[in-house]
Amino acid sequence: MRRFHPFTAGFLAVLAVAMVPGACAAASLVLGGGMAEDCYKAARANATDRASLDLCTEAIEQEALSTKDLASTLVNRSVILLGRRVYDAAVRDLDRAIQLRPQLAEAYVNRGAARVGLKQYQGAVADLDRGLALGAPEPAKAWYDKGLAHEDLGDLQQAYDDYKKASELRPEWQLPKDEMKRFTLKQG
Repeated sequence: MRRFHPFTAGFLAVLAVAMVPGACAAASLVLGGGMAEDCYKAARANATDRASLDLCTEAIEQEALSTKDLASTLVNRSVILLGRRVYDAAVRDLDRAIQLRPQLAEAYVNRGAARVGLKQYQGAVADLDRGLALGAPEPAKAWYDKGLAHEDLGDLQQAYDDYKKASELRPEWQLPKDEMKRFTLKQG
């Protein structure tokens, strides 16, 4: 059985946030002031409180946002929803973001993470692969989430390889290393 480890770490345009215990999500940069930028900052700060969620909703419903900023704000609200473990609502936001900007890698990575939470592992892997193909800004997080999905699908070799790839891409990140320690490698 997998041990779960919540992970949180912020960075400029993409961040990881605890949602599915151990899974990772990405925020999307919005600048220019207003509620949409504040929503981005809340997502980047790993906020999961109701006020931050409401702020993002107000930005989406009340601000005159460009298509790019609307898609990014939907992604950012999904980060907060994932942190609150409200996976269905996160998927709805991400579906809408992908409709607006089909090449938005963070939306696919987050939808993959949400699908891990929903136990939709095949769909999670497909979304994570798409996010990686589109140039996900933090690919280690997508590889880690793929490891979670593959492990729950029973493909332990692939799960180990995914965790290893995450660790190679981000050697200072302990979480994939901890997951790899649970595996016993046998010479075949």
